[in-house]
Amino acid sequence: MSEESNFDRYRRRFLGGTATAVAGLSIAPGVLLHSIGRAKPADEPVTGKVRWGMLIDSNKCATGCDDCVKACDDEHGLTGFGRPETDAQWIRKVTLKDKQTGHTQTLPLLCQHCEKPPCVDVCPTGASFRREDGIVLVDKHICIGCRYCMMACPYKARSFIHESLQDQKPWAPRGKGTVESCTFCVQRVDNDRIPACVEACTAENHNALIFGDINDPDSEVSRQLRKHNSRQIRADLGLNTGVRYRGI
Repeated sequence: MSEESNFDRYRRRFLGGTATAVAGLSIAPGVLLHSIGRAKPADEPVTGKVRWGMLIDSNKCATGCDDCVKACDDEHGLTGFGRPETDAQWIRKVTLKDKQTGHTQTLPLLCQHCEKPPCVDVCPTGASFRREDGIVLVDKHICIGCRYCMMACPYKARSFIHESLQDQKPWAPRGKGTVESCTFCVQRVDNDRIPACVEACTAENHNALIFGDINDPDSEVSRQLRKHNSRQIRADLGLNTGVRYRGI
């Protein structure tokens, strides 16, 4: 049997620590769990039978609304330092404008959780990796902060941590000198819950975000993708993104 590599050891420790933190969470009275399917047992490996994805309807995304951004910040402890150009943003609102008609619309932009992620291709240590179920993550144990992944990402979806951090969330390990991005709230997904941004959008009855297993033909996200036309951002790159958009 071949000796386990440092990379494999670090990744196993990272993912195991995340699972332990999730398993230790308690649910407060009155909090409603939004189910997305059967929760994966802690000892069951992630497989490619599931492909997690999100459909974003820009027609339902209200201008000036940032409920999804606030929910993400709260869930992961993303406290800003008053420097928008360098503060961590796992999801952000962008404005699109048609230069001919002047029509504008807003939509959330986040890690697109590509099937063929450029960030993974350029990472020299293997810190950027894609789970079998389509979620793209960063292993903070072996990220060296080179930022190659940030340059490779066509969606500018990754942030670099410049400052020392306090009061971190146990399910969202972060660290100065490392890169981070949207995780699809993997700690929630592995516990049979939807991402925080989707939960917040749904709670406000905007319903602009739908999350689920796009490999499951009976999931709501799959039904909506069949029913309505949708697009990938930069489909020309052939990345087969896990995030699709309507109305752009």
